[in-house]
Amino acid sequence: MDCCGLLTLQKEPVPLKSIEVELEVRDHVATVVSTLNYENKEDKPLEAVFVFPLPGDAAVCHFSAQIGQTQIVAEVKEKQKAREEYDDALSSGQQAFLLEESDESPDIFSLRVGSLPPAESASIRLEYVTELAVQADDGLRFCLPGVLNPRYQPQGSEGAGVQVTSVPASLVPYSLSFSARVSSPRPISKVESNCSLDPLQYLNTDQTQATVKLAAGHKFDRDVELLIYYKDAHQPTAVVEAGQASAEPGSLMGDPVVMVSLYPEFPQSVMSSTASCGEFVFLVDRSGSMDCATNNTEQQETRISSAKDTLLLLLKSLPMGCYFNIYSFGSSYEHIFPKSVEYGEKTMEEALKKVEQMKADLGGTEILEPLKHIYSQPCIPTQPRQLFVFTDGEVGNTKEVIDLVKKNSGSHRCFSFGIGEGASSALINGMAKEGGGHAQFITGTDRMQPKVMQSLRFALQPAVEDVSVTWDLPKGSTVTVLSPPITTIFQGKRSLIYAQLTGQSSEAAEGCVTVKYSLAGHPSENQLHFSLRPAEDTGLIVHRLAARTLICLLEMEAENNEEKEEVKKKVVQLSVQSGVSSSFTAFIAVNKDNNKEIQGPLLHRDIPMAGLMGFAATPCCLRANISSFSPGLDYYCAMDDSEDYEVDYGNPLEFEDTSCYRALPDEEFPPAKKPPRDPLLQLVSLQKASGCWLLDPALAAALGKTNEEVEKSKPEKASSEVWATILALIWLHGFKMDAKDEWELLAAKAVSWLSAQKAPSVTECVEAGNILLGCSVQKTALGL
Repeated sequence: MDCCGLLTLQKEPVPLKSIEVELEVRDHVATVVSTLNYENKEDKPLEAVFVFPLPGDAAVCHFSAQIGQTQIVAEVKEKQKAREEYDDALSSGQQAFLLEESDESPDIFSLRVGSLPPAESASIRLEYVTELAVQADDGLRFCLPGVLNPRYQPQGSEGAGVQVTSVPASLVPYSLSFSARVSSPRPISKVESNCSLDPLQYLNTDQTQATVKLAAGHKFDRDVELLIYYKDAHQPTAVVEAGQASAEPGSLMGDPVVMVSLYPEFPQSVMSSTASCGEFVFLVDRSGSMDCATNNTEQQETRISSAKDTLLLLLKSLPMGCYFNIYSFGSSYEHIFPKSVEYGEKTMEEALKKVEQMKADLGGTEILEPLKHIYSQPCIPTQPRQLFVFTDGEVGNTKEVIDLVKKNSGSHRCFSFGIGEGASSALINGMAKEGGGHAQFITGTDRMQPKVMQSLRFALQPAVEDVSVTWDLPKGSTVTVLSPPITTIFQGKRSLIYAQLTGQSSEAAEGCVTVKYSLAGHPSENQLHFSLRPAEDTGLIVHRLAARTLICLLEMEAENNEEKEEVKKKVVQLSVQSGVSSSFTAFIAVNKDNNKEIQGPLLHRDIPMAGLMGFAATPCCLRANISSFSPGLDYYCAMDDSEDYEVDYGNPLEFEDTSCYRALPDEEFPPAKKPPRDPLLQLVSLQKASGCWLLDPALAAALGKTNEEVEKSKPEKASSEVWATILALIWLHGFKMDAKDEWELLAAKAVSWLSAQKAPSVTECVEAGNILLGCSVQKTALGL
């Protein structure tokens, strides 16, 4: 293949041959063991560099290499020392292995395999533990990132960014095998995935243990996502784990650690009253990569079009009397209104017109500046600020962004949405965690709308205030809480607490933890009693997750602390003691048993990741200077005239040779045919801000009837708006119950409007509407 810049396609073999991943899930905690098998088929020694993603909150806790019969287990050391040790080993002809977290983003790691002699093989074993997030439908989500999209590094920001070699999924030159074992105190009802799986195999009759495997032939065009469903998922639990025998008593690793998982339940009376106030700020990514398809289905809906449809539903579902604004960003940012405005028919219509015109045409992904602008706006009294962020997460300055959200956490809640494969889990989860909101990922064939509406329901829930956590332990035992204080609680969402237990207590002793809070003025409490007897055979998972939690807190402190060096020392000390990676440390392994020095200069080989961006998947010109392109023109690759490859202007990747690109004038691109609009969105688009519908030909068309049929069927005493609104509600209940999550809030608004009308002919309207639309929806089902 003629290529002009992609090293790994220039007939040079890739030394990584296969990746084997074994996942063990115990309740809501996952242990992942990845084995990377390398082989040097070249005639010179080489150094292989692999940059890859991991879940953002993963605690990497083991790294070792097997060369022939020799196994070398890596140690955690301060990052600069580890790099120097690695370089010294290579320059003296020894084999060495270095694993380190990116300085800019905690979900990107680089693995250097140094001095692999000709015809030599090496197996690298990497282990990490992570908590599994609870989804809106109570599934636990595990994601093995298989895609690393280039991260946009804003101009002037610190750090050089992460250099990623991307290839199309079909050209990834190594294989992946993946197997999972799931066990829980509660039965496993099902395991789903966005990839093809072999059937779930239960290992016992009560279905509390099961195994599942990825079907052979996995294509690297998506992350591997597992959704695990348990029966009675919302049971609170506590696991006490004994300390490490070799560790010093009184240290984190030497003492027992408890992990408490709580699911607060709110009174139904409070849950039924959603807030009718708030300032809703929507921040939408319009960088070039948002023009990519949302998923791999044949419809090829783009990320930006899905975001626009979602904004329509959000704007129709907002309560009257709230405030709102919409920002969009790329290399620059725009806003629809200079400041948040009161929600009403006029402002809603103005916003929808602007949303309809949105395109993915604002260049790179610079999210920091619009966030700074939003936070600089004064908050509106009695209108709590709720920020919704939609992005495909290809951001290089992740830590700066999360830090900014944390600094402003007292003034708002942040709900974040990662769109498409390869979205940064560190960014999406980090913003929601520090902003006291909720994170969602939209991948595979997921629809964005139900997930976003779930978050809007959370945003409309009454805010929980005055949260306190108290512990009751036997005499002689004390507790040190390692987790950050709980500041937000949502109905049915898990709150995790890690705590170190010090002192002696009898084996039969019991502890108790109580969470108290105030909800809409009502005091509430949730209590959990647990045995202090340590669980058997947990492999220090809880200790490592607790260490990672504490490390993240200290790292954040180091960003904003004048005594940065002191805090950094604490992180390095904790990281070394616990064997868990941090941004200030790295894993280093040196093969000191190697008698033969490895001779000759090392060849450098970058291992490619699958990249899903439109042009990252073109097999030519991976590194060119993007500044040689002109804004506003579309380019295609002319190296291979059999196919046109488009490139997005403003993308962070550098291209080595732009000579193979030619600009195409706009008229050479025939306008794309617009797919017919989803009937649900068609109906929703006609609803007024107040909640009602108007009786007109557009409504009749959306209902699949003629205007004459709709007019003729109207009961005589009914007003046009009441009749139109009841028809819309019957249609939603009769034909779109499978999408109820998407329209439930706007239907509730319509019911409130109808109730306020005190219309005399509601029963007649429901009966006539059912006859006209061929439905049998009861009046009570409509909420009337």
